[in-house]
Amino acid sequence: MENLKCTPLLKTHEALKARIVDFAGFAMPVQYQSVKEEVEVVRKSAGVFDVSHMGEFWVNGPEAVAFVDYIMTNDFLSAPVGKAVYSPLCNHEGKILDDLIAYKLSETRVLICVNASNIDKDWNWIKQFAPKFKVELTNLSDETSLLALQGPKSEEVLGQILSLSLAELPYYGVLSAKWDNSEIIIARTGYTGEDGFEVFCPNKSIVKLWNAMIELKVAPCGLAARDVLRLEVCYPLYGNDLSEELTPLDAGLKWTVKLDKPDFVGKSALTNYQPVKKLIKFQLEKGIPRSGYLIVDGNGKQVGLTSSGTHSVSLERGIGMALIDFSQSTKEPLFISVRNQNVSINIQTKPFVNGGHK
Repeated sequence: MENLKCTPLLKTHEALKARIVDFAGFAMPVQYQSVKEEVEVVRKSAGVFDVSHMGEFWVNGPEAVAFVDYIMTNDFLSAPVGKAVYSPLCNHEGKILDDLIAYKLSETRVLICVNASNIDKDWNWIKQFAPKFKVELTNLSDETSLLALQGPKSEEVLGQILSLSLAELPYYGVLSAKWDNSEIIIARTGYTGEDGFEVFCPNKSIVKLWNAMIELKVAPCGLAARDVLRLEVCYPLYGNDLSEELTPLDAGLKWTVKLDKPDFVGKSALTNYQPVKKLIKFQLEKGIPRSGYLIVDGNGKQVGLTSSGTHSVSLERGIGMALIDFSQSTKEPLFISVRNQNVSINIQTKPFVNGGHK
């Protein structure tokens, strides 16, 4: 694990006997208990994930909201203060550089959270547009830690730790608070489909916050359980289901592309774009799909590739997502090639699991 970046919680994870892996250049915990136990505790109680490897950019200034609205495909301008907005970040060709969440803390102050593997790429891309707006950009990724507290008991737990009532904070709501003599940002967001909160705080406070959650019987959870949880509710993962090869219209994210906005990066390319791929969801009666497995038609012709796949703890069967040729999206049956055998897939239109978010 030499030469890897680490979060301020690495020694804490090691003390808890977590298995540590290289993830996006960071030494990160992949699991503590079994993946099954960690998935179940998030679905039934509360689990906490260290996601401090994620990137955090601050946008301040009188045109902060207009700037963020311009760099994203989704509508940020009309979102109320106290709201978070999910969106792809696209290049001029409409291809997905990353997916992000922007948090409107005021009309002049916005926090952007990006994926760990794309921090430098995103920062270099975003900052080139700043001179067109009255804004100041700050990259505080190295100074900021992030915990994701997820599960039906998360509101009770976090409210107790922070001495705050969080009942009125809506899904994708965000607020600023004081804790441990520092500002923290609390958002009712997450990557599991369950009710939960993501808490941004200075590095100096993260061990104290983590320990407070563990003392209240919150289970530490790793990246393996996080991947199963997000796939059960069909949240895409950048690098698997999303990439610079795709537009949001290829990847099931049409709902995030607001072509009625006056302008945004990639608008001209997306305005008359015809999808060439389609992201589908599927289940297997037997077997476990993995990323890179072939999707074929009834004649054995390749029509796509599995982008994500796993064994669903909640359903006790294989589930996955795949990118297939758009021309094949209305044709069935389709099969997945698992160990040189073609297995029929059951295509789904809705998430595999209904989470419990507000």
